[in-house]
Amino acid sequence: MSDKPEKFIDENGLRLDGRQINEIRQMKIKIGVLSRADGSCYLEWGNNKILVAVYGPRELHPRRLQKADSALIRYRYNMAAFSVEERIRPGPSRRSIEISKVSREAFEPVIMTHLYPGAVIDVFAEVLQADAGTRTAAINAASVALADAGIPMKGLVSACAVGKVDGQLVLDLNKAEDNYGQADLPVAMTQDGEITLLQMDGDMTQEEFRKALEMCKEGCRQILEMQKEALKAKFADDTALPVPDEAEETVDVATALEDVVEEAEEAADSEEPEAEETEEADESAEYLIEEDLEPAPEETEAEDVEDETAAEELDEEDADEEVLDVEEEFIELIDEDTEDEEKVATEGSETREQ
Repeated sequence: MSDKPEKFIDENGLRLDGRQINEIRQMKIKIGVLSRADGSCYLEWGNNKILVAVYGPRELHPRRLQKADSALIRYRYNMAAFSVEERIRPGPSRRSIEISKVSREAFEPVIMTHLYPGAVIDVFAEVLQADAGTRTAAINAASVALADAGIPMKGLVSACAVGKVDGQLVLDLNKAEDNYGQADLPVAMTQDGEITLLQMDGDMTQEEFRKALEMCKEGCRQILEMQKEALKAKFADDTALPVPDEAEETVDVATALEDVVEEAEEAADSEEPEAEETEEADESAEYLIEEDLEPAPEETEAEDVEDETAAEELDEEDADEEVLDVEEEFIELIDEDTEDEEKVATEGSETREQ
């Protein structure tokens, strides 16, 4: 820990880092820095450097931890071992567990958990470099990361702290003011002015508390505008069509219509010869079809009778010829049988004579 300064505020009302007593430190917000997370944010606030990742909504395991009517929010705040001048022991500590709890409670009234029963939303806040006000810086970054993940919320959450130094209230404490100040009041609130987190360490009078609370609200409003600007820059539609300048020439609608009419007339004129050729082709086709469909001349009844008579005579002649053929074949068979019998009889008589 560095030595305590003799004065925190000089005779001109300036603090050690040159700020006014109601002025916050410079803030830089970058969204979508982690590709595998559903939402992420990197925030630099003074010398604070915070990285937040959001995962979910996703199914919660084991199932016995699930809520039947809402999603479960898990918030993990952790300080890297190299985040401060003297290396700290890695892993959760009593302080980090306490900050994780109050930070989770700061988001519970805002996140619409009833839309995801049985699910879990995990928020991981990692402090890469600490310079006082890390819990409020992590809340600001987590709010933007949740919006980047598309988590339904009633509004963004902004956080800021007011401290008492040299008997005066100052907004957004730096490291020296936080280490040697008499009091510290971190506050988180929604864009509607609803306070979701309020803690105090040290002593303040009622009047000082009221004034400190108003200073915190003003600081949260400034931070809220920075969060909105960062989100607008992230989700700005780069593909939007440019708006034409008023000085550009406009299209004459009447002239355009006249051009269209002229083109249509020219197209109609060029199609007239084709229409005549089509008519001639249709006439020739109709003539050929009529010739094909013209019926053959009808035959007279006398010719029909003659044809029938001739057909009957031919049938009778064919029948007579068939009968004659059958008779001839039958006679031949009888003659063959007679010859065979005579041969048998002759052979029998010769045998008896012998």
